[in-house]
Amino acid sequence: MAKTKNKPAPEEATSGPLCHQPFAEIKALLKPLPAASSPDRVPCRRERPRFVEGQKPDTTEGDNGRELFLSAMEDVVPLTRDKERELLRRERPPLSSGSDTAGEDREAMERLTRLVTAGEGFILSLTPEYIEGTGYNVHTEYARRLHAGDFSIQAHLDLHGLTAVAAKEVFDAFMHEAVQSGKTGVLIIHGRGLSSPAEPVLKKKVVEWLTTGAWRKRIFAYASARSCDGGTGATYVLFRPRSPRSRRK
Repeated sequence: MAKTKNKPAPEEATSGPLCHQPFAEIKALLKPLPAASSPDRVPCRRERPRFVEGQKPDTTEGDNGRELFLSAMEDVVPLTRDKERELLRRERPPLSSGSDTAGEDREAMERLTRLVTAGEGFILSLTPEYIEGTGYNVHTEYARRLHAGDFSIQAHLDLHGLTAVAAKEVFDAFMHEAVQSGKTGVLIIHGRGLSSPAEPVLKKKVVEWLTTGAWRKRIFAYASARSCDGGTGATYVLFRPRSPRSRRK
């Protein structure tokens, strides 16, 4: 029968040359907090110290920096708007009429004035509402040229006030008549959808009808109209050229 070695007692495991207990004496350093003399005692409210000019503040009793700050700022009066502007004008030197900065500011103001009054410098194709697209194997340059007004627009359709279902019927009839009559470019007015709660419904539907379904093979390019024709609230549509065989039919 094999002999089993006796395990050392817990007291032996916590003592000896191989036992290291650096925090064994830390309990002796912890002293219990003195009990309050009276649990029902209510602390009295300390008065805010007054700041006297030429006298050093007494910081021996705790951190009273906030009280000293409030006491020091007690007689400070905030500046009014007019005085703030006057101080800013004094600190900022006036621009001389011959300086480069004055010339740049004058030119920027003139460009801004022309933009607001006449719309000069406004690039519609850089706005998030701008849309464009081309048919299969058609270069995107045709969409840009269509937006620029390089192609003739021979008819237009206004879908304002129609539901999506009614607009689809009117749209199909208009597109069919335009193709049969040999028109090359038309304008679809759908609005920007500013009154729609989420996104422009008719505008999204027009793009869907142009890029899917039966009209997808007939479309050469489409793009948002110029500002004079409705901007992003209308879309130019350019049809594919008809073959000589289809023209005879």
